[in-house]
Amino acid sequence: MIELSVEDLHLDYGDTPVLKGVSMDLKQGEVVSLLGPSGSGKTTLLRAVAGLEGPKAGRIKIGERVVYDGVARNEVRAEDRNLGLVFQSYALWPHKTVFENVAYPLKLRKLPAAEIKERVEAVLGQLGLGHLTQRHPHALSGGQQQRVAIGRALVYNPPVILLDEPLSNLDAKLREEARAFLRELILRLGLSALMVTHDQGEAMAISDRILLLNNGKIEQQGTPQEMYGSPSTLFCAEFMGSNNRLAGKVTELRDGAARVQGEGWSLWGKAAAGVQEGQPATAVIRVEQVRLAAENTEDNAIALPLVTSMYLGDRWEYLFRAPGEITAGKLALRAYGHESLPTAQHRLSLPAKHVWVYPSA
Repeated sequence: MIELSVEDLHLDYGDTPVLKGVSMDLKQGEVVSLLGPSGSGKTTLLRAVAGLEGPKAGRIKIGERVVYDGVARNEVRAEDRNLGLVFQSYALWPHKTVFENVAYPLKLRKLPAAEIKERVEAVLGQLGLGHLTQRHPHALSGGQQQRVAIGRALVYNPPVILLDEPLSNLDAKLREEARAFLRELILRLGLSALMVTHDQGEAMAISDRILLLNNGKIEQQGTPQEMYGSPSTLFCAEFMGSNNRLAGKVTELRDGAARVQGEGWSLWGKAAAGVQEGQPATAVIRVEQVRLAAENTEDNAIALPLVTSMYLGDRWEYLFRAPGEITAGKLALRAYGHESLPTAQHRLSLPAKHVWVYPSA
């Protein structure tokens, strides 16, 4: 069942187009993340769904109910859309207790006091906040404030919950814990959630599906595995993961593969749509796919001197760079390993199945 449907949505800020024909669906029990750089339109799309921004064209449906129709010029007010919304800042009432913050949406709907008490206590119990009902927000940790905001969004059982960068206010360690908690909560309660984030690791961990936005359009969408493992464009490949990028020229095409050549190197990789022989191209490989190669045993390899090694705790990160003055376009590669390496020449393997070749932008 489709809980939320957006069809060919357009939205401008003054004379500036922000959404340029975005279409998407959110199924029952599914978590979809809107991912992209600043200015890509992800937050604007979420706010348009919530009724906080006015589109100029398109259609938005929640279940079978049309809440925006650009042709008929019909638009349902934000407060009548019955959506749960968790703001980036949490937006808790500082003078209200945890109980009062979570109960507020139910009081607006004029539910009986006994039902309000039952619902609030139930949702706070699910969130592990049952012992904090009489505290005020200033007496809570960041993670606890986040859970209160989620509880307020869930307490009236909305069909869809909208999450606007829900973890961005937490420090790195707490963010990892909250990410796991949020994913577990969504699965346990069978929620349908649309989440905005600029953090690709967060999107991959929590989502069933990711929509990557670029300049007001959906660049690519799919499961986290599809987005990370099969990027269809250079933008998607570079946005997802940590990458090495090599600029060169296509010298040969064969059976869906392309050979890219640069100064002192050449590599085979998977050819993306639009790659043509004789044209400039960019080869991309994830940092974790680069390996130290045995001497002269692999063709898809490049020899480079090690510049430095950096200890990251669970692994080492190496930086290899072609000798000479550092300039734009100078060949450099990063790789991971499990030990410190001598600052000498090393042969690096770049397996062809992990190299993607795209037309140069």
